[in-house]
This record gives sequence, structure tokens and C-alpha cells, in this order.
Amino acid sequence: MAPRAPLKWSRLFQPRHPLFWLLVALNGLSAVLSWMVQNKPLNTVGFGLLTVFLLSNALASLWLGARLLREAPPGETER
Repeated sequence: MAPRAPLKWSRLFQPRHPLFWLLVALNGLSAVLSWMVQNKPLNTVGFGLLTVFLLSNALASLWLGARLLREAPPGETER
């Protein structure tokens, strides 16, 4: 198993990386889903479905953010 690259917070902002834009879109979707759960009158099934989507969206965002933190952008050398 190869050693993992160290985490660097500066790698989170990579506008040329498609994962960055997917992370931005998922965070926007998370905000919309949170607003819907809090402000829309929902029955139990609707509330449950939105909550499942919200939690899965949050987990996907965490996973993408961790990948961005670990992957070096093209052209960056490891120290």
C-alpha cells in the first residue's frame, strides 16, 4: 500500500480541477436541501427522503473534499 500524501489546506481551492466544481455544486445542493427541510411543510416520507438525500450529499462532499486535500494538483511537486 502506497503512503498517503500529506493534507494541505491550500489544495482545497483548485478551480482547474473538475472535482472542485463538483464539490461546489454539492455544497450548493446541500444548502438548498437544508432550506427545504427547515422551511417547507413536509409529511414524514418527504422529510425522510430529503434527510437521506441531505446526509448522502454531505458524505459525498466530505469524500470529495478529502480527495482534493490529498491529491497534488498537476505540476506541484511533493516535498
